[in-house]
Amino acid sequence: MTAKPKAPPILVLIAATATGPLALNLFVPSMPGLVDLFATDYGTVQLTLTLYLAGVAIGQLIYGPISDRIGRRPTLLAGLAIFALSSLACSFAGSIDMLIAGRIFQALGGCAGMVLGRAIVRDVYEREEAAPVIAYITMAMAVAPMIGPAIGGFLDSAFGWYAGFYVVAAVGGAVLLYAIPSLHETHPQRESKIDVVALLRSYGTLLGSKAFLGYTLNTSFSIGCFFAFLSSAPYVTINILGLEPQVYGFFFIIVSLSYMSGNFTATRLSRRLGIDRMILLGCSVSLLGALTLTTVSTMGVISATAIFLPFALVAFGNGMSQPNAIAGAVSVNPAIAGAASGLMGFLQMCAGGLATVAVGYFQDDTGYGALAYALMIGSGGALLSLLLAIRAAAEARAATQGAAASE
Repeated sequence: MTAKPKAPPILVLIAATATGPLALNLFVPSMPGLVDLFATDYGTVQLTLTLYLAGVAIGQLIYGPISDRIGRRPTLLAGLAIFALSSLACSFAGSIDMLIAGRIFQALGGCAGMVLGRAIVRDVYEREEAAPVIAYITMAMAVAPMIGPAIGGFLDSAFGWYAGFYVVAAVGGAVLLYAIPSLHETHPQRESKIDVVALLRSYGTLLGSKAFLGYTLNTSFSIGCFFAFLSSAPYVTINILGLEPQVYGFFFIIVSLSYMSGNFTATRLSRRLGIDRMILLGCSVSLLGALTLTTVSTMGVISATAIFLPFALVAFGNGMSQPNAIAGAVSVNPAIAGAASGLMGFLQMCAGGLATVAVGYFQDDTGYGALAYALMIGSGGALLSLLLAIRAAAEARAATQGAAASE
């Protein structure tokens, strides 16, 4: 049996994972001011966000299988370099078109850490041990949305819209310099060249795996809940309830802390309970939160606490289930863990985009019923997807035992 490679410092994985989400959220407060600055409309400015998300989705499909072929280290270092350089280029954009182009490349670079952090963890840890480590990494995905808008708003007010890009370029450069000496290769069994047919075959193998689909759909439904909330909660809080944006920001911090608490719980319990039990526990908590939100919505209760506190319960459950579902997905076929991580990330972004569009379409001026039903669908879908993964694992064990008995 081949020994597992030595684990790199967890801090470098956390920092690399946080670059993409930080760049996404830190820029948002600067978007309204760009309408007058570049003499354009807000729909065009919105493309700096929409195409960033598209870049993250597509980039994950590219990085994962490439890292399976040429290694995690060169792929991640290249992504960090692209992120830092494109962030700097964005700060010098003289038109909205140049800024949009820069944001696309920024996304393509920033998603490298999101994909490869998960794959590297799977390279160096066994299936059950990977979940607690992934939980620490996913905390970075919660911290960035929590602090990004506040930092971005301050930089925009004090220095201008371009200051945020200076900061994320510096962060990307610092992470790159940290990764060069500290990040060693964790995927030694790789090819010397990229084979496109083999890359496509890897995705075909994963899509044909019920276990991979079960775990991936579980995490995608959970991500869909989060994006549904992002699509609806600001409108309900600010436009319907008439509260200040600062109030929304305060309650969003509660949600972020709740998700991080779920991650922390996963670090403590995942090894003891195992991946499937932790996902089941997390999904059950999330479904309870969704049921609570649906109940208060049906009763006609409209307040910030009626929205955010039940969703904080959903976020806590997702914090427990997400790292374990990710570990399950990338463990289905360790030889192509990079492709699994990339395909899973792509499907997560697709689910998030679909949830955003759906909730936005059904959102009205009377309440948050669309959000409540979206959370019920997402939480219920996540639970059913877990059952698919568990059933696939049981069938695989039965087939293995049958083969052993026949020998």
